[in-house]
Amino acid sequence: MTKRGNPKCVYPGLIAGLVLLCTLADAAAAAPADPYTPLWLYNGSWQVTRKDKLPDAPPEKLVNQCSLVGHFFVCDQSVNGGPGALLIFIPTGKPGRYYTQNVRPEGRAAGRGDLEIQGDNWVYSSTWDEGGRTVYYRTTNVFRSRSHIHFEQAESTDNKSWVVKNSGEEIRSGGSGLKPERR
Repeated sequence: MTKRGNPKCVYPGLIAGLVLLCTLADAAAAAPADPYTPLWLYNGSWQVTRKDKLPDAPPEKLVNQCSLVGHFFVCDQSVNGGPGALLIFIPTGKPGRYYTQNVRPEGRAAGRGDLEIQGDNWVYSSTWDEGGRTVYYRTTNVFRSRSHIHFEQAESTDNKSWVVKNSGEEIRSGGSGLKPERR
C-alpha cells in the first residue's frame, strides 16, 4: 500500500473548498445591506392631503424623481408641477441613519438634518437658530404600506415638549417605490 498525502487530511480539495465556502458565507452574512434600499420608497408620485388645508382643497401633487449619484441618494421633488427641493440623503455608517439636506430652487440649503429609520417609522430631525434661540423640528413618517404614509410635523424649544404643527396623508399615485432596474 502506498502512502498518499497527509492521513489526517484525506480530502484536501474538499476541505479547502469547504473552508472557502464558509469564508464566503461569513463574508456575505457580515456584508451590510444596501443602505439606499428603503429610500427608494419615496420614488414616484404622491397625493398629499394636509390637515392645515381647507377640507375641500384638492390634494397637492408631489413627484419624487430619485436617483443614486455616487455616495448620494437624491430626490428631485416637484410640488403641483413646480420645483420643490432637491432632497439629499447620505448614509452615516450606522444602519437606518442618514444625514439629510434640502436644497431649495433658489440654491439655498436648509441646513443638515438627520433621518432615523426604525421599521415603518421614519423620523427626520433638525434644528434652527432663531435669534439665539434654538428651535427643534421633527417630522415623523409612518409607512402604513408602500403606498401610504401618515406624517406629522412638530416643533419644540427644549427638544422635550413637542407641539404638532401639521399632519396628513401621502398616497402613492404613480411609480412602484422600488429601485429601477438597470437597462
